[in-house]
Amino acid sequence: MITRFFNTSKPIHFVLIGLFTLVVFIISKITVFNDGVNLKGIVAESGKFIIVLSSIFLLNFLVNKNKLSRKNGYEILIYSLLLAMLPISMQFMNIVFANFFILLALRRIISLRSNIFIKKKLFDAAFWIGIAALFYFWAILFFVIIIFALIFHSINNFKNWIIPFIGIIAVCILTVSYTILVDNSFGMLSDYLEVISFDFTNYSEFNFIYVVSVLGLLGLLALLFYILKINQRPKAQRASHVLITAAFFIGLIIILIAPKKNGSEFIFIFSPLAIIMSNYLESIKRRWLAEVYVWILILAPLSLLIL
Repeated sequence: MITRFFNTSKPIHFVLIGLFTLVVFIISKITVFNDGVNLKGIVAESGKFIIVLSSIFLLNFLVNKNKLSRKNGYEILIYSLLLAMLPISMQFMNIVFANFFILLALRRIISLRSNIFIKKKLFDAAFWIGIAALFYFWAILFFVIIIFALIFHSINNFKNWIIPFIGIIAVCILTVSYTILVDNSFGMLSDYLEVISFDFTNYSEFNFIYVVSVLGLLGLLALLFYILKINQRPKAQRASHVLITAAFFIGLIIILIAPKKNGSEFIFIFSPLAIIMSNYLESIKRRWLAEVYVWILILAPLSLLIL
């Protein structure tokens, strides 16, 4: 049984998930792109896959370090299956990098609950979000989570509220310095700002509707359970779970306003959704129900190859 195998954290999980993600990544390149193979392309795609794989490890570290779920392999299993459902999320370098830096930021934000090195964590979180915004501008919306964290953790020191903005300013200064040295210009916000769009035409394809329907059904079920159980969790962990929920909804907003709606923007909800779904799996007392839940996630991308 899959749920029993991933019920405890084991090194073999990372090997299997890594190989599975690699297969999905290669298949997606074959089916989506028909460009010829060359050394430059191989190096670029290898770098992209390394970042995708690093995101999986980073998610596991985030969950285990902050006790967002029990020690198991559910979150990396679900994350890899979500990538398989929408493999296009791994095809755009800017999206992959932006998501990776958002995960780095979430790691620092969630760890604020320890009340150690608060100033450093606030600066790091804002800095990583600023870097993510350079790759995908609307990733800047995750800055709101820092504000939520300051409120939930009752961080009243006025200086701490200024630090996140200093982190963003630091990214701006470094970016301007780079453009001056390389392009001999100050650069402009318009170079990074992408106009929002509410054109959902690309979402009307059958394959996409099918995937979103499965995600919506399973995701909504897990999300409702997750939200209802927040007050039942230990007081020290409640804020962390609220922040994960907030990250999920910010990801949804990015999907709604994404300038180019090709499916890659869904990657921003994969990490919080993987955490939410893994918590739901842990709560299911009847193992066969958990098994059915996972198998639906597995069969969804496989069935797309047949349909």
